[in-house]
Amino acid sequence: MTRTLTGPTDHVVVVGAGLAGLAAALHLLGAGRRVTIVERDNGPGGRAGRLVRGGYHIDTGPTVLTMPEIADEAFAAVGTSLREHIELIELHPAYRAAFADGGTLDVHTDPEAMEAEVERFAGPAEAAGYRRLRHWLTELYRAQRHRFLDADFDSPRQLLGPDLLRLAALGGFGRWENGVARHLRDERLRRVFTFQALYAGVPPTRALAAYAVIAYMDTVAGVYFPRGGMHALPRAMAEAAQRAGAAVHYGRPVTALERSGERITAVLTAEQRIPCDAVVLTPDLPVTYRLLGRTPRRPLRLRHAPSVVVLHAGCDRTWPQLAHHTLSFGSSWRRTFEQLTRTGELMSDPSLLITRPTATDPALAPPGRHLHYILAPCPHTGIGPGPADWHDLGPRYRDALLGELEHRGLDGLAAAIEEECLITPADWTAQGHAAGTPFSAAHTFTQTGPFRPRNLVRGTTNAVLAGCGTTPGVGVPPVLLSGKLAATRITGTHDGTPRHRTRTRNRAEESRT
Repeated sequence: MTRTLTGPTDHVVVVGAGLAGLAAALHLLGAGRRVTIVERDNGPGGRAGRLVRGGYHIDTGPTVLTMPEIADEAFAAVGTSLREHIELIELHPAYRAAFADGGTLDVHTDPEAMEAEVERFAGPAEAAGYRRLRHWLTELYRAQRHRFLDADFDSPRQLLGPDLLRLAALGGFGRWENGVARHLRDERLRRVFTFQALYAGVPPTRALAAYAVIAYMDTVAGVYFPRGGMHALPRAMAEAAQRAGAAVHYGRPVTALERSGERITAVLTAEQRIPCDAVVLTPDLPVTYRLLGRTPRRPLRLRHAPSVVVLHAGCDRTWPQLAHHTLSFGSSWRRTFEQLTRTGELMSDPSLLITRPTATDPALAPPGRHLHYILAPCPHTGIGPGPADWHDLGPRYRDALLGELEHRGLDGLAAAIEEECLITPADWTAQGHAAGTPFSAAHTFTQTGPFRPRNLVRGTTNAVLAGCGTTPGVGVPPVLLSGKLAATRITGTHDGTPRHRTRTRNRAEESRT
């Protein structure tokens, strides 16, 4: 039995209108709570934001949606559905992998299409290995979905049970790379099913095989893109929350939390004091702990995931070899992870993600124009260049990346750019992200499950945390689940069934807060 908040919880203030905060708000509204959302930016989204330049509509955060049923749970809490608000387009292929030897592989989530593609690429033995790998990934997901991913933890003892034994029997506590290698001999194919370890912040040679569930989401469950871009998701969630009665205040950074003993009694901004019975805090952990006035002690120092440099480029042309998502792998692999997680160097032989959202939704750019999103993993500022270094390093690294991509076949890329925005760890730091990374705490063993920073903080009895720094972790599906889990701590419901009918309140009443 997991802990829930004690005392009244009628009015909940959610700090942050990112995916975690909006998911929490929808689940709270569905359980009959009165909800006020306070967001520092001028609109919803948080990390899943939107930038408009020269007619280009740029998603500044996640580029795809996996496991859309998790987002749908949040909409269902207030009596609507994801597909009532958003047109989802399944991507075919989900990714295109381009290798240094010139080979390419289209990654399909349809089993027959992917098996045929693997056989074309690497032969029938590897196609048979893919079938076994797909089954293993699916079983890993089934073992974890409800007991580990969608669960609050108060103690490691809660792990004990048949699901833990099942996960162990599947090899979930071995190494991710070894688990994939049992099924695939081709080193290039292994990369396709292990590159997701970057999201977990741990090299696949050291990451728990349990985290191969991320590869399940990417390569088995389906990859989707909302028409209008990923920012359409938080925008729709915010609209659904407001229709269900939430009061939403944009452009209001929270300056302090008013306390009475161990309870938060009000959330303060420069413009207003908002009384509350409970609060959900979604900023990055250092910001949240500063507001609470307490940083929980840990036996080991928190380790952070690598960061990324992102170049958003609006171009007057595109390149036919680019799919919606193209993974451009360098020759180096193990050394790349060593540089990103241990030595703090920039990738000497980079592996890059190029996203071309206008391949699926041309309306995101002016007519005849194309939007490209170039993502280069880099060390976080705790082991690599610091924020101050990036002010000079950023433009040089941007030029180096463009030069490398031109060398890999995107000829004329630099000259084709009309509008651009470069984001480096200095920008992530300025947004309040610890160690200059948007991926928060790495998913090491000591930062996984019940060992991850918890969503309850001792010394405060009516505050709950949500977001990628707490349970269950990084990525769009886990972040949405973190909002649901935060709501569960408040309402005690967890099965998606509201205890009360949603109460739509008069806006005049909300304004009095």
